[in-house]
Amino acid sequence: MKEKEEIKNKLPYILSRNSTNESGFKHTTCLKPFLPEVNDMFADRAKIYVKSGKGGDGHVSFRREKYVPAGGPDGGDGGNGGSVIFEVDEGLNTLTDFRHIRKYCAGNGENGNKKNCRGKNGEDIVLKVPQGTVIKEAESGKVITDMSGDNRRTVLLKGGRGGNGNQHYATSTMQAPKYAQPGQEAKEMELLLELKVIADVGLVGFPNVGKSTFLARVTNARPKIANYHFTTLNPNLGVVDLEDAGGFVIADIPGLIEGASEGIGLGHEFLCHIERTKIIIHIVDAASVEGRDPVADIYAIQKELEAYNPGIAARPQVIAANKMDMFPDSEKESETIRRIRDEFGPKGISVYPISAVSGQGVRELLYAVSNLLAGMDEKTIIFAQEYFPEFKEREEAFTVTYDAEENEYIVEGPRIEKMLGYTNLESEKGFTFFQKFLKENGILEKLEELGIQEGDTVRMYGLSFDYYK
Repeated sequence: MKEKEEIKNKLPYILSRNSTNESGFKHTTCLKPFLPEVNDMFADRAKIYVKSGKGGDGHVSFRREKYVPAGGPDGGDGGNGGSVIFEVDEGLNTLTDFRHIRKYCAGNGENGNKKNCRGKNGEDIVLKVPQGTVIKEAESGKVITDMSGDNRRTVLLKGGRGGNGNQHYATSTMQAPKYAQPGQEAKEMELLLELKVIADVGLVGFPNVGKSTFLARVTNARPKIANYHFTTLNPNLGVVDLEDAGGFVIADIPGLIEGASEGIGLGHEFLCHIERTKIIIHIVDAASVEGRDPVADIYAIQKELEAYNPGIAARPQVIAANKMDMFPDSEKESETIRRIRDEFGPKGISVYPISAVSGQGVRELLYAVSNLLAGMDEKTIIFAQEYFPEFKEREEAFTVTYDAEENEYIVEGPRIEKMLGYTNLESEKGFTFFQKFLKENGILEKLEELGIQEGDTVRMYGLSFDYYK
């Protein structure tokens, strides 16, 4: 119940008073949709570019004071670059801000200075997002982090580390080093932000089957209700409270059509909001007011759910056979309900005849859903990390290949080139640093994997070395 209370508390201006209607169960008034209005209906996703700060360069300088004719090195270290941080803001319920500003950069670290003065660290940039935002790498679509549950703050891209000043490279044999370490480069990435609503129960079904009417009855929400496809353009969220039973958060997912899983209509924009739900209420027009076959409709929507995400289709479902007040006679009503139960009962799916207009059967349906939820894990469904920015950085750090024609091993990569640029290989200190760099970054290990032997040649950007273990 703690999780549900947190969900209620995170909607301070969305939820209003509690009351009891003619059906006998309490409902919560929903004063405004959880997601943006029609003119912002795609504000539940955004594509942005983020960049951390570059580390400041280390400084090369020497003490120049009266009576100190040969002062030692006193170059200061560079400051660290700022990081890109994402943080949950309970007052937000949309990604609208990211539609207007798409580029976010942290501050660079300042360079070091003389007299051992360290450069100032770059400022972090903190991006506020609503709870339930999933952050993905844009190109692959893989999840980096899910801002849900206990994950309230995450450092997505760390700033570059500041470089060491020349004071760090003084030795007994080299007392006046004329080189310093440059700061680490900034990291950049293109991200896809997706807001997936946090709800226990999702309502699905074709347009005009009565989902909005059902939500209006059980939560007193006021979604638009009209006789045309996609009349609901935003998922609406409300909380249902029952006497002597656990309440739950329910989301009206806008009407689906065949092909929605392939992006036809507004399929993908809506299907993503059902990914956190634990139970699906499948509402069908049992009275076939528009001439549709309810059994065929259920299979059609089930097919779309399976195509989009098989895991969603496998979750517990109940069928709400709606519009019972529209049946011309009781015999036809009994025949239709029996047909739906015979088809889906053996699959473990219960069928509840209801009328969202009159309230018939709604109470029984809600208590059945509450009982199902009581036996399930109360924790919010969290999307696991699939993409690791720090690993990608390591992967792209260097490449090691063997040139059979020249009979030599070639090591390349931006970090290798940069390291050679600031390292004095003529000094004992510099060459020791060079060897340590090769070992710590796994380059020596990679060379051994390729079968390098003692005396073989390794080439790095015009420089050749003999390999000895």
